[in-house]
Amino acid sequence: MSSSGNDPRQPWSAKPYKPQPVHPDNLPIDYSGFIAIIFGVIGVMFRYKLGSWLALIFCAQSLANMKNIETDLKQISTGFMFAVMGMVTNYLSPAKTAGVKT
Repeated sequence: MSSSGNDPRQPWSAKPYKPQPVHPDNLPIDYSGFIAIIFGVIGVMFRYKLGSWLALIFCAQSLANMKNIETDLKQISTGFMFAVMGMVTNYLSPAKTAGVKT
C-alpha cells in the first residue's frame, strides 16, 4: 500500500541546516585546557609525576578539540609548558633523599 499520497512531509520545502555564526568571545570554555594548566601547576609545584602526565593528556585533548585558534592555542601552550616543566623537575632533578644525613 502506497502512503505517498498521505505523507504530510514536504521535501520541496526542506532547507539545509546552516549554523549561526558565533563570536569568538561567546564560545564555551575549553575545560580540558584549563584542567591541563591546573595539573601542570600541580606537577611543577608539588612534584607529582601523575599531575604532569595528566597535563600532557589534557593538552592533547584540548588540541584535538580546538575551536578558536587564537585563544585556545595560548591556553594549550601554557598547559604544555607547565607539563614539560613538571616532567623536567620530576625526572631530571636529583632524587630527594628522605632522612639521610651527610
